[in-house]
Amino acid sequence: MVGFKATDVPPTATVKFLGAGTAACIADLITFPLDTAKVRLQIQGESQGPVRAAASAQYRGVLGTILTMVRTEGPRSLYNGLVAGLQRQMSFASVRIGLYDSVKQFYTKGSEHASIWSRLLAGSTTGALAVAVAQPTDVVKVRFQAQARAGGGRRYQSTVSAYKTIAREEGFGGLWKGTSPNIARNAIVNCAELVTYDLIKDTLLKANLMTDDLPCHFTSAFGAGFCTTVIASPVDVVKTRYMNSALGQYSSAGHCALTMLQKEGPRAFYKGFMPSFLRLGSWNVVMFVTYEQLKRALTAACTSQEAPF
Repeated sequence: MVGFKATDVPPTATVKFLGAGTAACIADLITFPLDTAKVRLQIQGESQGPVRAAASAQYRGVLGTILTMVRTEGPRSLYNGLVAGLQRQMSFASVRIGLYDSVKQFYTKGSEHASIWSRLLAGSTTGALAVAVAQPTDVVKVRFQAQARAGGGRRYQSTVSAYKTIAREEGFGGLWKGTSPNIARNAIVNCAELVTYDLIKDTLLKANLMTDDLPCHFTSAFGAGFCTTVIASPVDVVKTRYMNSALGQYSSAGHCALTMLQKEGPRAFYKGFMPSFLRLGSWNVVMFVTYEQLKRALTAACTSQEAPF
């Protein structure tokens, strides 16, 4: 067995809640540059047609985007919006991941045999609920990642000033910009991510192909990351474009998607696919492996405190 051994005591909802938020923050710290590269690639060419955008593209590929940012803006630019990102994960992941098992049990009325529909419903519920809690942090994170430091044209100087500036210039609703596409995206992402992880892990364990340890968690997380990227990329691009747009640029998320389709073609919906996959794949691996170990460690700590002798 690798890492902390599994205990006979199931983790509580509080352990899952805290463990999910902490694990997500650790995963964000490691994979944040990939997420920033994804955002830059997704918004590139949004005001041009596909031919002009391709000809004048500043960023090309994941590594090219990262190297360009380091060269023109410095290494710290790769972590633009990290504070808001960690705020987002601590509130967002705690709800969508930490409460998933509890909501799934609610829909199955406590049954150990959850159907695919119960899992999907639980994933959609916690994904949508998480957006309701963490949307302002997501807006600020995207705005920071999208802004370039070169040329002195930065929109926001700090995380706190970003919250204040958005609320002052765009109203309180500006902090909740893109809520609809984000709810759609995260319902999809949560279903693809958590349900896929859940199903792959259950299949591996029931077929006795692996035991409940690190290799099983790694395999399940990697598969979840790939499936999530394929399914969620189009909604993710629209969400990023709409959140980062100037006031009045798009009348709605649907208008943003239609504009993208007309100006840049269908391939625009998969802009930044490779950094999305690299980021989601690595993020899922780090997050789920860390989450599983944190659950065991926290559960063992709580058990030892309750029964010291």
